[in-house]
Amino acid sequence: MQRLSSIVSGDQHGENSAYFDGWKAYDNDPFHPLKNPHGVIQMGLAENQFCFNMIQEWVEKNPRASICSEEGIHAFKNIALFQDYHGLPKFRNAIAKFMSKMRGGRVSFDPDRIVMAGGATGANEMIMFCLADPGEAFLVPTPYYPGFDRDLRWRTGVKLIPVPCTSSNNFQITAQSLEEAYQKALNSGIRIKGLILTNPSNPLGTTLTAETLKILVNFINAKQIHLVCDEIYAATVFRRPDFISVAEIIEEIKCDLDLIHIVYSLSKDLGIPGFRIGIVYSYNDRVVTCARKMSSFGLVSSQTQYLLAEMLSDEEFVTNLMAESRRRLRFRHEKFVKGIEELGIGCVESNAGLFFWMDLRKLMSKASSAGELELWRVISSEVKLNVSPGSAFHCDEPGWFRVCFANMDDETMEIALGRIKAFVKKGESEKVLPPVKNLRLSFSPRLFDDAAALSPRVN
Repeated sequence: MQRLSSIVSGDQHGENSAYFDGWKAYDNDPFHPLKNPHGVIQMGLAENQFCFNMIQEWVEKNPRASICSEEGIHAFKNIALFQDYHGLPKFRNAIAKFMSKMRGGRVSFDPDRIVMAGGATGANEMIMFCLADPGEAFLVPTPYYPGFDRDLRWRTGVKLIPVPCTSSNNFQITAQSLEEAYQKALNSGIRIKGLILTNPSNPLGTTLTAETLKILVNFINAKQIHLVCDEIYAATVFRRPDFISVAEIIEEIKCDLDLIHIVYSLSKDLGIPGFRIGIVYSYNDRVVTCARKMSSFGLVSSQTQYLLAEMLSDEEFVTNLMAESRRRLRFRHEKFVKGIEELGIGCVESNAGLFFWMDLRKLMSKASSAGELELWRVISSEVKLNVSPGSAFHCDEPGWFRVCFANMDDETMEIALGRIKAFVKKGESEKVLPPVKNLRLSFSPRLFDDAAALSPRVN
Protein backbone atom coordinates (compact mmCIF):
# COMPACT_ATOMS: atom_id res chain seq x y z
CA MET A 1 0.00 0.00 0.00
CA GLN A 2 1.29 3.43 -0.92
CA ARG A 3 1.88 5.42 2.26
CA LEU A 4 2.61 8.79 0.67
CA SER A 5 0.41 11.13 -1.36
CA SER A 6 0.47 11.01 -5.13
CA ILE A 7 1.79 14.59 -5.22
CA VAL A 8 4.97 13.92 -3.22
CA SER A 9 5.58 10.45 -4.64
CA GLY A 10 5.02 11.43 -8.28
CA ASP A 11 7.54 12.77 -10.79
CA GLN A 12 5.97 16.19 -11.40
CA HIS A 13 8.50 18.08 -9.26
CA GLY A 14 10.69 18.56 -12.32
CA GLU A 15 13.80 17.37 -10.52
CA ASN A 16 14.50 14.79 -13.23
CA SER A 17 16.29 17.38 -15.33
CA ALA A 18 19.85 18.09 -16.37
CA TYR A 19 19.38 21.47 -14.69
CA PHE A 20 19.13 19.83 -11.26
CA ASP A 21 21.61 17.09 -12.15
CA GLY A 22 24.21 19.80 -12.70
CA TRP A 23 23.60 21.10 -9.21
CA LYS A 24 24.10 17.59 -7.83
CA ALA A 25 27.41 17.32 -9.70
CA TYR A 26 28.54 20.55 -8.07
CA ASP A 27 27.34 19.48 -4.60
CA ASN A 28 29.32 16.25 -4.90
CA ASP A 29 32.55 17.98 -5.97
CA PRO A 30 32.43 21.74 -5.26
CA PHE A 31 35.29 23.91 -6.43
CA HIS A 32 37.42 25.64 -3.82
CA PRO A 33 40.57 27.58 -4.77
CA LEU A 34 42.62 25.88 -2.03
CA LYS A 35 40.75 22.82 -0.78
CA ASN A 36 39.49 21.53 -4.14
CA PRO A 37 40.99 23.52 -7.04
CA HIS A 38 39.95 20.92 -9.64
CA GLY A 39 36.34 20.69 -8.46
CA VAL A 40 33.19 21.70 -10.31
CA ILE A 41 32.69 25.46 -10.66
CA GLN A 42 29.08 26.49 -10.09
CA MET A 43 27.83 28.31 -13.19
CA GLY A 44 24.27 27.07 -12.94
CA LEU A 45 23.28 29.33 -10.04
CA ALA A 46 21.73 32.68 -10.96
CA GLU A 47 22.88 34.53 -7.87
CA ASN A 48 23.99 38.16 -7.62
CA GLN A 49 26.96 38.39 -5.25
CA PHE A 50 28.52 41.55 -6.65
CA CYS A 51 27.29 44.07 -4.07
CA PHE A 52 26.94 41.92 -1.00
CA ASN A 53 29.79 43.83 0.63
CA MET A 54 27.81 47.09 0.35
CA ILE A 55 24.74 45.53 1.98
CA GLN A 56 26.84 44.07 4.77
CA GLU A 57 28.46 47.44 5.41
CA TRP A 58 25.02 49.09 5.61
CA VAL A 59 23.85 46.53 8.18
CA GLU A 60 26.98 47.13 10.26
CA LYS A 61 26.45 50.91 10.16
CA ASN A 62 22.73 50.68 10.98
CA PRO A 63 22.39 48.38 13.99
CA ARG A 64 18.99 49.90 14.89
CA ALA A 65 17.55 48.12 11.85
CA SER A 66 18.04 44.79 13.59
CA ILE A 67 15.88 43.81 16.55
CA CYS A 68 18.70 41.51 17.68
CA SER A 69 21.17 44.33 18.31
CA GLU A 70 21.57 46.44 21.44
CA GLU A 71 20.47 49.50 19.49
CA GLY A 72 17.38 47.80 18.06
CA ILE A 73 16.24 45.57 20.91
CA HIS A 74 13.55 48.09 21.90
CA ALA A 75 11.46 46.96 18.92
CA PHE A 76 11.87 43.25 19.63
CA LYS A 77 8.50 42.61 21.30
CA ASN A 78 6.39 44.42 18.70
CA ILE A 79 8.11 42.67 15.81
CA ALA A 80 8.28 39.22 17.44
CA LEU A 81 4.56 39.08 18.23
CA PHE A 82 1.92 37.97 15.72
CA GLN A 83 1.58 40.04 12.55
CA ASP A 84 -1.39 39.91 10.20
CA TYR A 85 -1.19 38.74 6.58
CA HIS A 86 -0.83 42.26 5.22
CA GLY A 87 2.73 42.61 6.50
CA LEU A 88 4.37 45.61 8.10
CA PRO A 89 3.05 48.85 6.52
CA LYS A 90 6.52 50.37 6.39
CA PHE A 91 7.82 47.32 4.53
CA ARG A 92 5.03 47.37 1.95
CA ASN A 93 5.51 51.09 1.42
CA ALA A 94 9.27 50.62 1.00
CA ILE A 95 8.79 47.77 -1.49
CA ALA A 96 6.30 49.81 -3.52
CA LYS A 97 8.72 52.74 -3.74
CA PHE A 98 11.63 50.46 -4.61
CA MET A 99 9.68 48.79 -7.42
CA SER A 100 8.86 52.21 -8.83
CA LYS A 101 12.46 53.40 -8.51
CA MET A 102 13.77 50.33 -10.33
CA ARG A 103 11.44 51.18 -13.20
CA GLY A 104 12.82 54.68 -13.52
CA GLY A 105 9.96 56.25 -11.58
CA ARG A 106 7.79 55.97 -14.70
CA VAL A 107 5.08 54.05 -12.85
CA SER A 108 3.89 53.85 -9.25
CA PHE A 109 2.70 50.87 -7.20
CA ASP A 110 -0.01 50.75 -4.54
CA PRO A 111 1.31 49.27 -1.24
CA ASP A 112 -2.16 47.84 -0.55
CA ARG A 113 -1.87 45.61 -3.62
CA ILE A 114 1.40 44.03 -2.45
CA VAL A 115 1.01 40.46 -1.23
CA MET A 116 3.99 38.68 0.29
CA ALA A 117 5.17 35.13 -0.34
CA GLY A 118 8.16 32.93 0.42
CA GLY A 119 10.38 34.06 -2.46
CA ALA A 120 9.47 34.16 -6.14
CA THR A 121 8.89 30.39 -5.98
CA GLY A 122 6.08 30.89 -3.47
CA ALA A 123 4.75 33.94 -5.32
CA ASN A 124 4.54 32.11 -8.66
CA GLU A 125 2.80 29.13 -7.11
CA MET A 126 0.40 31.42 -5.24
CA ILE A 127 -0.69 33.21 -8.41
CA MET A 128 -1.26 29.86 -10.14
CA PHE A 129 -3.49 28.69 -7.29
CA CYS A 130 -5.46 31.93 -7.64
CA LEU A 131 -5.89 31.84 -11.42
CA ALA A 132 -6.22 28.21 -12.54
CA ASP A 133 -7.67 24.86 -11.55
CA PRO A 134 -5.88 21.51 -11.96
CA GLY A 135 -5.81 20.48 -15.62
CA GLU A 136 -6.04 24.06 -16.90
CA ALA A 137 -2.98 25.58 -18.54
CA PHE A 138 -0.71 28.57 -18.97
CA LEU A 139 1.26 29.40 -22.10
CA VAL A 140 5.02 29.86 -21.52
CA PRO A 141 7.41 31.17 -24.21
CA THR A 142 10.55 29.06 -24.60
CA PRO A 143 13.24 28.87 -23.50
CA TYR A 144 11.98 29.27 -19.94
CA TYR A 145 13.29 28.87 -16.39
CA PRO A 146 13.38 25.13 -15.48
CA GLY A 147 12.07 25.87 -11.98
CA PHE A 148 8.72 26.83 -13.52
CA ASP A 149 7.99 23.12 -13.97
CA ARG A 150 8.16 22.81 -10.20
CA ASP A 151 6.85 26.20 -9.09
CA LEU A 152 3.85 26.40 -11.40
CA ARG A 153 2.82 22.77 -11.91
CA TRP A 154 3.82 20.45 -9.09
CA ARG A 155 1.30 21.18 -6.34
CA THR A 156 -1.21 23.18 -8.40
CA GLY A 157 -1.88 20.59 -11.12
CA VAL A 158 -1.66 23.36 -13.72
CA LYS A 159 -0.28 22.44 -17.15
CA LEU A 160 2.38 24.44 -19.01
CA ILE A 161 2.08 24.80 -22.78
CA PRO A 162 5.35 25.87 -24.47
CA VAL A 163 5.28 28.70 -26.99
CA PRO A 164 8.30 27.84 -29.19
CA CYS A 165 10.71 30.70 -29.91
CA THR A 166 13.80 30.24 -32.08
CA SER A 167 17.24 31.69 -32.70
CA SER A 168 16.15 32.88 -36.17
CA ASN A 169 14.87 36.08 -34.49
CA ASN A 170 16.90 35.91 -31.26
CA PHE A 171 14.12 33.97 -29.51
CA GLN A 172 11.64 36.85 -29.68
CA ILE A 173 7.97 36.19 -28.94
CA THR A 174 5.65 36.71 -31.90
CA ALA A 175 1.88 37.01 -32.25
CA GLN A 176 1.96 34.05 -34.63
CA SER A 177 3.74 31.74 -32.17
CA LEU A 178 1.31 32.70 -29.41
CA GLU A 179 -1.73 32.06 -31.59
CA GLU A 180 -0.42 28.73 -32.84
CA ALA A 181 0.31 27.45 -29.32
CA TYR A 182 -3.07 28.68 -28.10
CA GLN A 183 -5.02 27.00 -30.91
CA LYS A 184 -3.04 23.77 -30.59
CA ALA A 185 -3.95 23.59 -26.90
CA LEU A 186 -7.62 24.25 -27.60
CA ASN A 187 -7.66 21.56 -30.28
CA SER A 188 -6.27 19.16 -27.67
CA GLY A 189 -9.08 19.99 -25.28
CA ILE A 190 -6.90 22.04 -22.92
CA ARG A 191 -8.32 25.22 -21.43
CA ILE A 192 -5.81 28.08 -21.47
CA LYS A 193 -6.12 30.39 -18.46
CA GLY A 194 -3.16 32.66 -19.10
CA LEU A 195 0.32 33.48 -20.31
CA ILE A 196 3.33 33.67 -17.99
CA LEU A 197 6.87 34.80 -18.80
CA THR A 198 9.99 36.33 -17.29
CA ASN A 199 11.02 39.87 -18.22
CA PRO A 200 13.98 40.30 -18.25
CA SER A 201 14.24 36.81 -19.65
CA ASN A 202 15.67 33.86 -17.79
CA PRO A 203 17.68 32.34 -19.52
CA LEU A 204 18.23 34.79 -22.40
CA GLY A 205 19.20 37.87 -20.38
CA THR A 206 17.17 40.08 -22.72
CA THR A 207 14.37 42.58 -22.11
CA LEU A 208 11.07 42.78 -23.95
CA THR A 209 10.45 45.80 -26.15
CA ALA A 210 7.39 48.01 -25.71
CA GLU A 211 6.13 46.67 -29.05
CA THR A 212 6.36 43.05 -27.87
CA LEU A 213 4.72 43.84 -24.54
CA LYS A 214 1.83 45.49 -26.38
CA ILE A 215 1.46 42.36 -28.52
CA LEU A 216 1.26 40.27 -25.34
CA VAL A 217 -1.26 42.56 -23.63
CA ASN A 218 -3.44 42.77 -26.75
CA PHE A 219 -3.28 38.98 -27.14
CA ILE A 220 -4.40 38.14 -23.59
CA ASN A 221 -7.01 40.89 -23.68
CA ALA A 222 -8.52 39.51 -26.88
CA LYS A 223 -8.55 35.97 -25.48
CA GLN A 224 -9.64 37.14 -22.00
CA ILE A 225 -6.87 35.17 -20.32
CA HIS A 226 -4.43 36.30 -17.63
CA LEU A 227 -0.94 37.73 -18.10
CA VAL A 228 1.64 37.07 -15.37
CA CYS A 229 4.94 38.92 -15.76
CA ASP A 230 7.75 37.63 -13.57
CA GLU A 231 9.94 40.73 -13.25
CA ILE A 232 12.43 39.51 -10.63
CA TYR A 233 15.43 40.62 -12.75
CA ALA A 234 14.08 44.16 -13.29
CA ALA A 235 17.06 45.92 -11.67
CA THR A 236 19.74 43.75 -13.27
CA VAL A 237 19.61 45.66 -16.56
CA PHE A 238 23.18 46.86 -17.05
CA ARG A 239 22.97 48.55 -20.44
CA ARG A 240 20.42 49.84 -22.93
CA PRO A 241 17.71 49.23 -23.86
CA ASP A 242 16.18 50.04 -20.47
CA PHE A 243 13.74 47.72 -18.77
CA ILE A 244 10.06 48.30 -19.56
CA SER A 245 7.52 46.88 -17.14
CA VAL A 246 4.08 45.66 -18.12
CA ALA A 247 2.89 48.22 -15.54
CA GLU A 248 3.98 50.95 -17.96
CA ILE A 249 2.32 49.38 -20.99
CA ILE A 250 -1.13 49.11 -19.40
CA GLU A 251 -1.06 52.86 -18.85
CA GLU A 252 -0.59 53.36 -22.61
CA ILE A 253 -3.10 50.93 -24.08
CA LYS A 254 -6.60 49.93 -23.08
CA CYS A 255 -7.02 46.49 -21.55
CA ASP A 256 -8.85 44.60 -18.81
CA LEU A 257 -6.68 45.34 -15.77
CA ASP A 258 -8.15 42.37 -13.90
CA LEU A 259 -6.02 40.19 -16.19
CA ILE A 260 -2.64 41.75 -15.29
CA HIS A 261 -0.36 40.44 -12.53
CA ILE A 262 3.30 40.96 -11.61
CA VAL A 263 5.60 38.67 -9.64
CA TYR A 264 8.60 40.28 -7.97
CA SER A 265 11.35 39.42 -5.53
CA LEU A 266 14.48 40.92 -3.98
CA SER A 267 16.49 37.73 -4.51
CA LYS A 268 18.12 38.75 -7.80
CA ASP A 269 18.10 42.56 -7.73
CA LEU A 270 19.58 42.81 -4.21
CA GLY A 271 21.24 39.41 -4.11
CA ILE A 272 19.52 38.23 -0.91
CA PRO A 273 17.70 35.01 -1.89
CA GLY A 274 18.02 33.63 1.63
CA PHE A 275 15.65 36.32 2.91
CA ARG A 276 12.84 34.75 0.83
CA ILE A 277 11.15 37.97 -0.26
CA GLY A 278 8.49 37.22 -2.85
CA ILE A 279 5.78 39.61 -4.04
CA VAL A 280 2.54 39.19 -5.94
CA TYR A 281 1.24 42.49 -7.29
CA SER A 282 -2.14 42.19 -8.97
CA TYR A 283 -4.46 44.76 -10.51
CA ASN A 284 -7.35 42.39 -9.75
CA ASP A 285 -9.03 43.11 -6.38
CA ARG A 286 -10.28 39.53 -5.96
CA VAL A 287 -6.83 38.12 -6.65
CA VAL A 288 -5.29 40.44 -4.05
CA THR A 289 -7.85 39.30 -1.46
CA CYS A 290 -7.47 35.60 -2.25
CA ALA A 291 -3.68 35.73 -2.47
CA ARG A 292 -3.49 37.46 0.90
CA LYS A 293 -5.45 34.56 2.43
CA MET A 294 -3.03 32.11 0.85
CA SER A 295 0.00 34.07 2.02
CA SER A 296 -0.41 32.56 5.49
CA PHE A 297 1.41 29.50 4.10
CA GLY A 298 4.53 31.48 3.16
CA LEU A 299 4.76 34.75 5.05
CA VAL A 300 7.98 36.72 5.18
CA SER A 301 9.46 36.91 8.67
CA SER A 302 8.57 40.17 10.46
CA GLN A 303 12.22 40.51 11.46
CA THR A 304 13.21 40.41 7.77
CA GLN A 305 10.51 42.92 6.87
CA TYR A 306 11.69 45.28 9.61
CA LEU A 307 15.32 45.18 8.50
CA LEU A 308 14.58 45.63 4.79
CA ALA A 309 12.05 48.38 5.39
CA GLU A 310 14.84 50.40 6.97
CA MET A 311 17.33 49.55 4.25
CA LEU A 312 15.03 50.30 1.31
CA SER A 313 13.98 53.58 2.95
CA ASP A 314 17.58 54.79 2.78
CA GLU A 315 17.24 56.29 -0.68
CA GLU A 316 20.85 57.45 -0.99
CA PHE A 317 22.11 53.97 -0.16
CA VAL A 318 19.68 52.29 -2.57
CA THR A 319 20.64 54.66 -5.39
CA ASN A 320 24.36 54.01 -4.90
CA LEU A 321 23.86 50.28 -4.44
CA MET A 322 21.91 49.75 -7.64
CA ALA A 323 24.24 51.97 -9.69
CA GLU A 324 27.24 49.99 -8.50
CA SER A 325 25.45 46.69 -9.09
CA ARG A 326 24.76 47.65 -12.70
CA ARG A 327 28.36 48.74 -13.19
CA ARG A 328 29.76 45.48 -11.84
CA LEU A 329 27.28 43.37 -13.79
CA ARG A 330 28.20 45.17 -17.02
CA PHE A 331 31.93 44.77 -16.40
CA ARG A 332 31.71 41.04 -15.63
CA HIS A 333 29.32 40.34 -18.50
CA GLU A 334 31.55 42.15 -21.03
CA LYS A 335 34.67 40.42 -19.71
CA PHE A 336 33.15 36.96 -19.86
CA VAL A 337 31.34 37.29 -23.18
CA LYS A 338 34.39 38.84 -24.83
CA GLY A 339 36.48 35.86 -23.74
CA ILE A 340 33.87 33.47 -25.13
CA GLU A 341 33.49 35.30 -28.42
CA GLU A 342 37.25 35.33 -28.96
CA LEU A 343 36.91 31.55 -29.24
CA GLY A 344 34.38 31.91 -32.04
CA ILE A 345 31.48 31.01 -29.76
CA GLY A 346 28.34 33.06 -30.19
CA CYS A 347 25.98 34.34 -27.52
CA VAL A 348 22.56 35.96 -27.71
CA GLU A 349 23.12 39.69 -27.31
CA SER A 350 21.87 40.49 -23.83
CA ASN A 351 21.52 43.50 -21.55
CA ALA A 352 20.20 42.10 -18.28
CA GLY A 353 20.20 39.19 -15.87
CA LEU A 354 22.95 37.23 -14.17
CA PHE A 355 23.71 34.93 -17.13
CA PHE A 356 24.07 34.71 -20.88
CA TRP A 357 22.79 32.25 -23.51
CA MET A 358 25.75 30.54 -25.18
CA ASP A 359 25.74 28.75 -28.54
CA LEU A 360 27.85 25.56 -28.49
CA ARG A 361 26.24 23.90 -31.49
CA LYS A 362 29.54 23.73 -33.35
CA LEU A 363 31.02 21.56 -30.58
CA MET A 364 28.34 18.88 -30.64
CA SER A 365 29.13 15.47 -32.09
CA LYS A 366 25.62 15.35 -33.55
CA ALA A 367 22.92 18.00 -33.88
CA SER A 368 20.29 16.49 -31.60
CA SER A 369 19.06 16.52 -28.03
CA ALA A 370 21.22 13.47 -27.38
CA GLY A 371 24.22 15.33 -28.79
CA GLU A 372 23.53 18.28 -26.50
CA LEU A 373 23.39 16.05 -23.43
CA GLU A 374 26.61 14.31 -24.47
CA LEU A 375 28.33 17.66 -24.66
CA TRP A 376 26.82 18.76 -21.35
CA ARG A 377 28.09 15.60 -19.61
CA VAL A 378 31.61 16.28 -20.87
CA ILE A 379 31.48 19.87 -19.65
CA SER A 380 30.09 18.81 -16.28
CA SER A 381 32.20 15.72 -15.61
CA GLU A 382 35.47 16.49 -17.38
CA VAL A 383 35.77 20.24 -17.74
CA LYS A 384 34.15 20.55 -14.31
CA LEU A 385 31.78 23.42 -15.07
CA ASN A 386 28.13 23.32 -14.11
CA VAL A 387 26.45 25.07 -17.03
CA SER A 388 22.82 24.33 -17.87
CA PRO A 389 21.80 22.75 -21.21
CA GLY A 390 19.07 24.34 -23.31
CA SER A 391 16.89 21.24 -23.19
CA ALA A 392 16.37 21.88 -19.46
CA PHE A 393 14.84 25.23 -20.50
CA HIS A 394 12.60 23.51 -23.10
CA CYS A 395 14.61 25.02 -25.96
CA ASP A 396 13.78 23.26 -29.24
CA GLU A 397 17.22 23.93 -30.72
CA PRO A 398 19.94 21.65 -29.28
CA GLY A 399 23.29 23.22 -28.42
CA TRP A 400 22.35 26.28 -26.35
CA PHE A 401 23.55 26.62 -22.76
CA ARG A 402 22.88 29.08 -19.94
CA VAL A 403 26.03 30.36 -18.21
CA CYS A 404 25.76 32.26 -14.90
CA PHE A 405 28.51 34.79 -14.21
CA ALA A 406 27.54 36.82 -11.12
CA ASN A 407 27.96 34.20 -8.39
CA MET A 408 31.77 34.02 -8.27
CA ASP A 409 34.81 36.19 -7.62
CA ASP A 410 37.20 37.41 -10.31
CA GLU A 411 39.74 34.65 -9.70
CA THR A 412 37.16 31.89 -10.08
CA MET A 413 35.83 33.55 -13.23
CA GLU A 414 39.33 33.50 -14.75
CA ILE A 415 39.70 29.80 -13.93
CA ALA A 416 36.30 29.03 -15.45
CA LEU A 417 37.11 31.02 -18.58
CA GLY A 418 40.45 29.27 -18.85
CA ARG A 419 38.78 25.87 -18.67
CA ILE A 420 36.35 26.85 -21.41
CA LYS A 421 39.16 28.12 -23.64
CA ALA A 422 41.22 24.95 -23.22
CA PHE A 423 38.17 22.77 -23.82
CA VAL A 424 37.13 24.59 -27.01
CA LYS A 425 40.65 24.55 -28.43
CA LYS A 426 40.97 20.84 -27.77
CA GLY A 427 37.54 20.18 -29.29
CA GLU A 428 38.48 22.15 -32.41
CA SER A 429 41.78 20.31 -32.76
CA GLU A 430 39.85 17.05 -32.78
CA LYS A 431 37.33 18.59 -35.21
CA VAL A 432 34.38 17.08 -33.34
CA LEU A 433 33.98 15.96 -29.76
CA PRO A 434 34.00 12.18 -29.32
CA PRO A 435 30.75 10.46 -28.40
CA VAL A 436 30.35 10.17 -24.63
CA LYS A 437 29.22 6.90 -23.11
CA ASN A 438 31.15 6.31 -19.92
CA LEU A 439 32.43 9.90 -19.58
CA ARG A 440 36.06 8.82 -19.87
CA LEU A 441 37.93 11.23 -22.10
CA SER A 442 41.66 11.59 -22.58
CA PHE A 443 42.09 14.85 -20.67
CA SER A 444 41.78 15.94 -17.06
CA PRO A 445 40.52 19.05 -15.24
CA ARG A 446 44.14 19.91 -14.37
CA LEU A 447 44.73 20.61 -18.07
CA PHE A 448 42.03 23.26 -18.01
CA ASP A 449 43.18 24.76 -14.73
CA ASP A 450 46.75 25.02 -16.00
CA ALA A 451 45.42 26.99 -18.96
CA ALA A 452 43.45 29.25 -16.63
CA ALA A 453 46.52 29.97 -14.56
CA LEU A 454 48.09 31.64 -17.59
CA SER A 455 45.18 34.10 -17.89
CA PRO A 456 45.54 37.62 -16.42
CA ARG A 457 43.46 38.38 -13.34
CA VAL A 458 40.89 41.15 -13.12
CA ASN A 459 41.46 43.73 -10.43
